[in-house]
Amino acid sequence: MNTHPTSPKRHRVTALALALGFAGLGMAQAEDAAPGWLLVTNKADQTLSIVDPATNKQIATMPEGGNTCHELVATPDGKRAFMPIYGDAGVGKPGSNGQLIRVVDVAKREITDTIDFGRGVRPHCAVYNQKTNLLYVTTEIENTVSIIDPATLKIVGTIPTGEPESHMLAVTRDGKRGYTANVSTGTVSVLDLEQKKLVKTIPVAGKTQRISLSVDDRWVFTSDQTKAQLIVIDTQTNEVANRIDIPDFGYGTAPTPDGKSLLVCCGLGTVAVVDLEAKKVVREFQLPRAPQEILIRPDGAMAYVSCDFSSKVGVIDLKKWELVTLIEVGKNADGLAWAKAQ
Repeated sequence: MNTHPTSPKRHRVTALALALGFAGLGMAQAEDAAPGWLLVTNKADQTLSIVDPATNKQIATMPEGGNTCHELVATPDGKRAFMPIYGDAGVGKPGSNGQLIRVVDVAKREITDTIDFGRGVRPHCAVYNQKTNLLYVTTEIENTVSIIDPATLKIVGTIPTGEPESHMLAVTRDGKRGYTANVSTGTVSVLDLEQKKLVKTIPVAGKTQRISLSVDDRWVFTSDQTKAQLIVIDTQTNEVANRIDIPDFGYGTAPTPDGKSLLVCCGLGTVAVVDLEAKKVVREFQLPRAPQEILIRPDGAMAYVSCDFSSKVGVIDLKKWELVTLIEVGKNADGLAWAKAQ
């Protein structure tokens, strides 16, 4: 893995300091927790964890009803979650091809419905479009994004990505554009969600992984898997605008609500904080191995980081820039979603 010298401007949090501070910080977080539940998919256990953010404790688990769910999304009202059943393989690797999406009643903590594609498509990343009230799900085997009506649980359309291994998807807040990270080809597909067509394919790297949008939808962020770089795409020109050095190969990313910073999961165990104006890393946090996905709580106070090689989710206080605690969940924690409290 690539290594970078530690800048004096960066603040790497040590395991010892964290251990000493966890208890007090955890109590402070409990007082400020937003109403809702953190949902976590556990790939090895094939379970869904439900975490109480007030206590940073797993309060329940339930079976996913398939093999295996990587990602999930909750509806805006927090009543349901959609879990695509991907299969037992890694992206682009041999293995089973999932064909189901499980629908979960969050309050009852049980699967209530199933969407069946009728064939193996490896459904993976699910995104809820609040402007259209439609669900968009990457369907890798068919090089498409599938469109689902959550009200009827029917597949109502598809959008071609033009590339294999369209693994992750980001959707603009106006609901008009989608961007997929196409892993093995190292490209990003730009999709017109209204016209259901491919707009452009952007070459970005030899291989890429994960994708997100800035809070104003001006920039797309993805990670080069051949170099330790964050790739920044200008959504007005659909061209690569910047490449920012990061400590190791990047995975999940998430912007802070103020639009000033981007959190990036890196390599075997750090989260880097990129100053988007300065275009450089200004902080790092040490986490368990293979941080995968980052979810920022709706109130913007906390970031949750799933750690794939462990049974833990890290909690970062975005006001104090401190790692608060590690939440024990299931094995190979991956996908994260926030379910609004009822």
